Parts: sequence; structure tokens; C-alpha cells
Amino acid sequence: MEILRTEGLTKVYGKGESQVVAVDGVDLSVEQGEFLAIVGSSGSGKSTLMHMLGGVERPTQGRVLIEGQDIYAMDHDTLAIFRRRQVGLIYQFYNLIPVLNVEENMTLPCELDGKEPDWEYVKELAATLGLTKRMRHLPNELSGGQQQRAAIGRALVNRPAILLADEPTGNLDSKASDEIVELLKLSNQKYKQTIVMITHNLEIAKLAGRVVTIEDGRIVRDSREQGGRQS
Repeated sequence: MEILRTEGLTKVYGKGESQVVAVDGVDLSVEQGEFLAIVGSSGSGKSTLMHMLGGVERPTQGRVLIEGQDIYAMDHDTLAIFRRRQVGLIYQFYNLIPVLNVEENMTLPCELDGKEPDWEYVKELAATLGLTKRMRHLPNELSGGQQQRAAIGRALVNRPAILLADEPTGNLDSKASDEIVELLKLSNQKYKQTIVMITHNLEIAKLAGRVVTIEDGRIVRDSREQGGRQS
């Protein structure tokens, strides 16, 4: 079942001689439960693409459909609510609220939505992420890996349709990086979570079930179309 689709997705910055085409007519389809890595060099357009997939940056042309809904046909407020409920976002820098503890950071999307968290699910997430004994700690009392785990928990707490991870290991050492990717794989397998991960690290990308390569704002390779995972 298709959960995400883009049609002619394009993002242009500037005008005239200073115009830059960051993303150039991208057509992409992602199936429910898929773990997709998007790779490319700096300036390839991969982060701009991610921001448009997540409803953060409006495209110049084209459409993004999540669960069949054209997200940029929504007004600003409707899109904000949809993004909070249906799109989990993980960034290189954890973006935790420093005055909130781990539990409060993880359940913040529920608080913003005015609903009671599913505490059994929160407890399960904490155990899966290895944070059970850290739930009352503030972000500055955690390691970088633990902070990223808390950010993953926050992204998963609303059971989003899709989880978008933008260089989730970019600020971590190799051991913590491996642990975070394994946790993403676990969430994909355990919760059937659809994941799209941006990374410049080809070794990390190979751990995903599908690898798409983007250059100059265009998709140039897709391992699914090549009959399997890239080597």
C-alpha cells in the first residue's frame, strides 16, 4: 500500500541569473512499512526534498501526498495539525526542550494536540529506546545518543504515518550512530513504521531496505528499480 507519493516535486530559490533549482521534478513512491534511505552529496537537494516531504517547506511546483492527501492543498493551520499527527521528524540536532525532562519531551506532541498520551505505549517506547531509567532526566543530563533516542520517542509517540529522519546520526560518534540506526530498524520492524532517512553516509544507508540516490535535485538511482538493495 502506497503511503507517500510525490509528483513533479520542484523547489526553486531566487530569480533570474541567481536562480537555483534545489529539487527538480522528483517523482517518488514509498510503500507503507518501507525503510528508505535517500543519499547524496552536500548540495544535492536531499534536505530540501525532506523538508517538502514533511510539510515544512512549500514546493515551487508539484505535489506531496501522504495517505492520499495532498498536504500542500491544506491551509496553514490544517497542515500544521496534520504534520503534528501524521509526520514524525528527527533532525541531526535533537531539538529537545531543555527545561522539560525526557518524558515531557517525548509526550509534547500529545500535549500540543490537547490529548492524553497512551501511557502504556510511552512506557513501551521508553523500554525499546533504553530510556526507562532516564525519563525524569533533563536533556543536559543525557549523552548525545540518549538525547537522540528521546527525539525518536517524541517522533513516534503519535504513531505517525511516516517518520522522516534528516541526518539522524550526523552529530554522534560511530557507536551511538550504529545504535540509532538499529533503533530505527527496530521501529520499522516492531511497529511497521514507514521511515525515510536522509544521510550522506553510504554505510548507514545500506542498512535500509531501499536506497535512493539524488544528484542535482534529481533521483539518479533507486535500488528498488534495480531489483534489490544497493551494494
